[in-house]
Parts: sequence; C-alpha cells; structure tokens
Amino acid sequence: MQHTFEIYRHIGAIAKPDNGWTKELNFVSWDGREPVYDIRTWNEEHSEYGKGVTITPREMRMLRALICEAGQI
Repeated sequence: MQHTFEIYRHIGAIAKPDNGWTKELNFVSWDGREPVYDIRTWNEEHSEYGKGVTITPREMRMLRALICEAGQI
C-alpha cells in the first residue's frame, strides 16, 4: 500500500550505501497525520522509500535522554 507523505524537514543522511539509496532522518507527515521523526531509506528523488521507523517528538526526547545517559553522545 502506497502512502502519501510530506517531508517537512530533511535532518540528515545517516548512511549512503552503494545502491543509490540513502538512509535518512527526516521530519515527515504520513497520510496527513502530525509529523514524526522518520528513519528510512529513500531513493535520490524521494519518490520511493523502504521500510522505516517513525518516532514521535516525545519519543525522540526520551531516546535522546537515554543515549545521553548511556554516554554515547
């Protein structure tokens, strides 16, 4: 099933495999819902995407705190 999306903010590339796609962190609205942080692979034109993980702003704050607590950042 194809979803509609709008990338509100491109935050950055995480990895650039040799297949031409890029794993990215973006702030995206899926199917008209509130935007969420989104980690997934995208083709160069951002017209196709792979499976990914969405994280609400509240979850992102919790994730950031956990990573900082663990001394990883």
